[in-house]
This record gives sequence, structure tokens and C-alpha cells, in this order.
Amino acid sequence: MPRSLLRSFVPIFVAMLAGSGASAQTPSFASPGTPPLVVTAPPPPPMRAGLGGGFIEFLFGNGGPRQAARPPGYYGAPSPPPVYANAPAMPETMVDQPRHPDIDPQFRRREVDYHGKEAPGTIVVDTPNHFLYLVEEDGKALRYGIGVGRPGFTWAGTHHITVKKEWPDWVPPKEMLERQPYLPHFMAGGPNNPLGARAMYIGSTQYRIHGSNEPWTIGHNVSSGCIRLRNTDVIDLYGRVKVGAKVVVM
Repeated sequence: MPRSLLRSFVPIFVAMLAGSGASAQTPSFASPGTPPLVVTAPPPPPMRAGLGGGFIEFLFGNGGPRQAARPPGYYGAPSPPPVYANAPAMPETMVDQPRHPDIDPQFRRREVDYHGKEAPGTIVVDTPNHFLYLVEEDGKALRYGIGVGRPGFTWAGTHHITVKKEWPDWVPPKEMLERQPYLPHFMAGGPNNPLGARAMYIGSTQYRIHGSNEPWTIGHNVSSGCIRLRNTDVIDLYGRVKVGAKVVVM
């Protein structure tokens, strides 16, 4: 750069340095006589009362468009899931898992007329038609849809309920393990247990009236001789039946 041109830039540079001290008060691009530019922060968003302010107020108040867009009731704590007696905590929807289509309507629990000879409190199992009856007073009975033994595993006889258990553990009999050696030798009670939510043990046999984690099998011949109900139905039946109740399997 020519020396003469360099000398012409020095006064300009010095003037710029001298004016830098005023830039902190007035924007350098403001024209003479223009009032200083003042930048103010937006007002804080309104807060919901009773939350104490601060970070909690920010999280759960109406501070911001995302919170404002939430539907009414969003901030309410959900109700805890129901817990059945002596059972692992689980949502009610897990009692009869909704992964498969519901059962045929004819197998839903209902009250029907009963004209048989058995006394009230007796359980009558109609194996061929996949129904279990709990005899009531005044010529009535509660009828439940059931799953029964597959071909070669059905049976008949008269016994009594000897034991009742809620969310029972499952220990497959020796004979079952010989037929199906891949089965576990023990399974704790719970929603994945094949005995379901309740079990009523029949006499001294290995058979039970129990719930099922496969409710879609009701109305079919599927078991190794046990009588299975939907969990919602076996819970209902369990509450009505006493130890010592007569069981007639046909």
C-alpha cells in the first residue's frame, strides 16, 4: 500500500477509536437526535396459584405454549391400578388380557333356570357343552363358560372342593412333565401363570377349577383335564363357593 494512502487512513482509525466509548450508551448506527434503543424482556408467563413459584411453578404451571396446549386434567395424578387380594400389582385390564378376540357371547356368565336335583351351592360341570353351573336357590343357577380337557383327558365323577387359592403357584404334575418335558417345574402365581387368578382344588385329584391367562380358549377342549374359566369369572365363582362344596362333573 502506498505510504500516502496509509497516512489517509490513520485519522479515520483514530476517530473510530475515540467514538467507541459512546457505543455502550447509544447504538453506533443511531442518527443524531434519535432516542436510545431500549430492549425489554417479555413479561413472565402467568403462573398457577398454589404451586410455590420457582422451578416447580414453571414445570407444572401454565408457563409456556406446551403446557397451555395440554388438555384439562393433565396435571391430575392418575389413580393407582386396582390390586387384587394377595396378588401382584397389575392393571385390571391384565386380568383378562385383551390380546385376542373375546369369547363367544353364549359363554358369558349369566343366571339361568335350573331344574336338576342338586342342592344350592353345588357345582355342576357340563363337559360336552362347556358350561359350569353353580346351583342357587329358587330354581336358579349361575352359568359360566368353561374350557375342558382335550380328547383323551376328559373325565367324570363327584368330588368336593378341598382347597381354595388366590393367584396360585403352578407345579405341573409328573405325568404332565413326562408328556411335555419343556414345561417349567414351577411357576409363581401371577398374570402369566396358566392357573390364572384363582384355583379350587377338586378332591384328591390333580384337577382344579381355575382361571386362565388364555381367555380365548373358553368353549374349547384344550386342557389336561382341569376346568378353566376366564379370570373375571373364576374370581366371581371363587367368592361364592366354599371349601367342601360338592362338584359333579358329567
